[in-house]
Amino acid sequence: MQYTCTVTNNNIDPGEIARLVADLREEHRDLDAAILRLAEDPGVDQLSLRRMKKRKLKLKDWIAQLESQLIPDLDA
Repeated sequence: MQYTCTVTNNNIDPGEIARLVADLREEHRDLDAAILRLAEDPGVDQLSLRRMKKRKLKLKDWIAQLESQLIPDLDA
């Protein structure tokens, strides 16, 4: 599953953000499992492995960004 848009509008439904976070977490887990399997293969294409690891890091960052949008802004 590929997600290319970024959620920047604060008026997005929190339920929609939560669903997107769940989907991204699932993709992150799947990618992690694939990376672990491929890392054990001595003949693996290192470039592909690096790209997968970069994608995994991007997913992690995107998840953190979306989760921060779920935290309400409190005026102090």
